[in-house]
Amino acid sequence: MLTSLAKLCCAALALAPAAVWAQSGLMESPELSRPKTMVLLSERLVAGGKQATGVYQIEVDPAMPDVRRVKVWLELPNDLQVRNDTIRCSAKAPMRVTNDGRDLIVRQLNPGGVINPSNRLDHLIWWAVCFPELAKQDPSTLGDKARQLGYSGHLQESEQRLPSTGR
Repeated sequence: MLTSLAKLCCAALALAPAAVWAQSGLMESPELSRPKTMVLLSERLVAGGKQATGVYQIEVDPAMPDVRRVKVWLELPNDLQVRNDTIRCSAKAPMRVTNDGRDLIVRQLNPGGVINPSNRLDHLIWWAVCFPELAKQDPSTLGDKARQLGYSGHLQESEQRLPSTGR
């Protein structure tokens, strides 16, 4: 398992986060720059405009069929970040590997388990990537579906932060 995790982390590190800044003047509005193929997972009004999250360019890793590479769109009225995430869909070890610009973040997930404000985004992204037909559904309502798909709903969720090398 550690070998698999090491491969997953190395693959995620190879895909550096892409950041596009709306305030740089390169675009009028982040909303107007959304990719046509993006699946919008959440959108709400905040001070100054909209906050939105979506996924696009989902690709299966040819070496690990239960692993997906995906671009995650994180939009604020004056900021836009596009992150390259790695998602593992396996029933035994579902996870999301992302970064925050400083650290590589490995989150072990529990599809079908308890959803709260701290893990909601991870689960929205995970479901949209692993089961696109269930994208946009509230992950807290997918417990029965998760069990039908072979997920126990009893896995321990955790987060590991690995400092990234300076750029």
